[in-house]
Order: sequence, then C-alpha cells, then structure tokens
Amino acid sequence: MGDWKEFLAEAQQSAREAGKLLKRGIGEGKKIYYKGTVDLVTDFDKRAQEVIFERLSRAFPGHGFLAEEGLSRPPEKDGLWIVDPLDGTTNYAHRVPIFCVSIALQFQQKIVLGLVYDPMREEMFEAIEGQGAFLNGQPIQVSQVEDLNHGLLATGFPYDVRESPINNIDHFNDFVVRAQAVRRCGSAALDLSYVACGRFDGFWELKLKPWDVAAGALLVQEAGGRVSDFKGREFRVDGADILATNGHLHEAMLSVLQMGKLRRREKQNE
Repeated sequence: MGDWKEFLAEAQQSAREAGKLLKRGIGEGKKIYYKGTVDLVTDFDKRAQEVIFERLSRAFPGHGFLAEEGLSRPPEKDGLWIVDPLDGTTNYAHRVPIFCVSIALQFQQKIVLGLVYDPMREEMFEAIEGQGAFLNGQPIQVSQVEDLNHGLLATGFPYDVRESPINNIDHFNDFVVRAQAVRRCGSAALDLSYVACGRFDGFWELKLKPWDVAAGALLVQEAGGRVSDFKGREFRVDGADILATNGHLHEAMLSVLQMGKLRRREKQNE
C-alpha cells in the first residue's frame, strides 16, 4: 500500500454525506443524552456515525473502526478508521454552527490519511502522509508567525473541568497574557485544521481522544507544522495531551506549558 487516494475518496464522500445530514439537522429538535455532567451526545452524532460506518465498512470490509459513539471493531487487516462523526457536539446542540466531521485512517500503527469536513462552510481539509495538506483541493501551509506575542492560539477544556484540578485553566491563564489572543471554539479537529491553514498559530489541549486529534494532527504535520505532547515528545493519538504549532512557536509554547506543571508540583510540596 502507499497510494491512499481511493481510501481518501471514500472517506470524503462519507464525510459529505454525514455533513449533509448534520447541516440539515442543526435547526431541528434533537434528542440530547448526557454522558456526564456536561458531556453530551445527540441523536445526530449517532446517525452521522452510522452513515460513515455503513459506507466505509462496505467499501473496506476488512477494516476496523474506532469511533466516539461506542463503535469499536478490531481490524481483520491493518486498516483502522478513527472517526468523530460530530466534533463540536455541544455547539451543535445549541445550534452554534461550529462543528465538523473528522475521519482518519491508521495503517500499521501510523496515521496515513486524515480529513476534517466543516459542512456549514463547505470546507474539506485533507492530507495523505507525505503528500501535503489541502483545503478544498488547494495546498495549505502553517503560518509564519515567530513571536508568541503576535500569536493567535486556540484551546479547549476537558469535560471534567469542574472536578479535576488538571483542567487547563492554569495553562489558559498563562497563555492569555502572553499571546495576542486565545480562542476556544469547541472543536479540536477544527482548531487543528485552522493551525494547518494558518488561521491559528498554535493549539494545545489535554485529555482528548484519538478521534479528536488523529486527522487534525496529520493535517498540521503535512502543512509544515509541528505536533508533540506537552513535553516536546513525539505525538501519539492515544497520548494525554497535544501541542500543535506552526513550528516557530513550539518551543515558546512548551516553556509556557511547563509553568503550570511547576506550580502544581510546588502546591503538592507545600
């Protein structure tokens, strides 16, 4: 294997079909279920996932699936589809038009293709390993901002923000006074896509799942950016945290992230 265009084409079509469903349903009444105090899911999450699963499982019957809404099927072969049928569910439930479909393919433990589709803006971000990143067929690159003071950053907060002291609030406070601005859009996959195309200069978040980051991380890397964990180590889709930047701001952002960890350590030693 190596030419992933056939796989990408099927993923694109499944994302468009799911996106069409989501776009049509954003103004409709939704059944909302709570998985936690603030973590919710709608019936449209599940319906979009069914659309994607049905198409991809039909096209690639030996592949496995790992998706947000309870779908976990080990592969008979090497292909594993990692899917978030609706990233930005809270936005969607409140009719805020900032959400997307995220699909990635993992082969032999490596993400080889990824796409993020925003049906409201009809923007399809896509990447194949080693072939660059694209938005609606046009090549994209990360920004060239070199000074954190001029950087527009993005982040999000975990669903246990009310219960856990490791909740990103300390990092947010550290960055908001050092960057030009920080945005919290509510969709990690879109945040990563915006880093890839230069709209954001950096993104950090913790406690995400593989379906939140698999496609977006590949987009950033293929667009010339850098992705790691909070210690600068190699990024893993099942890791505890993610830092994605245009490359120029990576070391500066790593330094800021260490501030929060040092403070927590000091408090523990008091």
